[in-house]
Amino acid sequence: MNVFALLRWSYKEGLRSSAKYSTISSFQGSESRKYVPRRAVLYVPGSDERKLQKIPSLGADCIVLDCEDGVALSRKNEARSKIRHLLQSREIDFSGKDCSVRVNSVESGLCEEDLREVLSASHLPDTLHLPKVESPDHLDWFADKLKSTLRSHKTAEKMRLIIFTESAMSLLKLPAICQRGIELSEETPFVLDGVVFGSDDFCADIGATRTNEAKELLYARQYVVMVAKAFKLQAIDLVYIDYKDLEGLRIQSEEGAGMGFTGKQVIHPGQVEVVQAAFSPKPQKVEWARELVQAFEDHQQQGKGAFTFRGHMIDMPLLLQARNIIQMASVTSK
Repeated sequence: MNVFALLRWSYKEGLRSSAKYSTISSFQGSESRKYVPRRAVLYVPGSDERKLQKIPSLGADCIVLDCEDGVALSRKNEARSKIRHLLQSREIDFSGKDCSVRVNSVESGLCEEDLREVLSASHLPDTLHLPKVESPDHLDWFADKLKSTLRSHKTAEKMRLIIFTESAMSLLKLPAICQRGIELSEETPFVLDGVVFGSDDFCADIGATRTNEAKELLYARQYVVMVAKAFKLQAIDLVYIDYKDLEGLRIQSEEGAGMGFTGKQVIHPGQVEVVQAAFSPKPQKVEWARELVQAFEDHQQQGKGAFTFRGHMIDMPLLLQARNIIQMASVTSK
């Protein structure tokens, strides 16, 4: 087989095998699962009534009602109670937002009580965030407690689960953790949907000095993206801690989007607009993607395989990238 025949064969094999994999709109190859954008992931302390009441005015894709780091130990019970009441009463409008709750970690000894209190509400959050996942065993424990807690709930759709990787050991075990999360998604009330990189705890764990430029975190960030995308999961980037430095935030956000992150954690409402702009497809990129997909479909109808587009040979990764851009543009423009 000469090199040109090999290229044609490889391209056709790529077309056939691509059917096994999902684009950004799906999970584990299922086209029926709706993609939930999380460009800006904003934490709101569950114990702070004033901040909770501001939720309808916040433009972030994902609002995280926090029981963990944003809440003092002495106010954990208050946070649980307020979040449960908010979910139960539905007095706050979450339209257009991913209504999420971050519980405490498995090892904190507080997670089970968080689940019991928060999920006793008749209306459940769309997504749960589980911090400091150190091993697949943590997911096994969490799945067991979640099943027990939701035994009396009649839910039409599974909740989504976002996990946090925040230590050197967690990063080392991240592939096994994600694999276990995918397996548990088949038999538990949650579906694993994304991975968050918790940079501050990670820096403390390895003894790194945290900087705005985050050069000390370059390898870890790239590794988190690689593992998350290998399992078709969203990848949420680190917090930019100097919340008043919007130019620095813009630079880091665009850097993260270029690495492949799908969104970024934010700690102040003033960061949301900058972050969501950085993680939204640019109009010219959307136009390129639509034209590429149309060209591909035209060639398929004509029974042609490999083709060039704007001077470039088109392969499957590029086609999937184009489809992802179109899908992201469709869900973030609403």
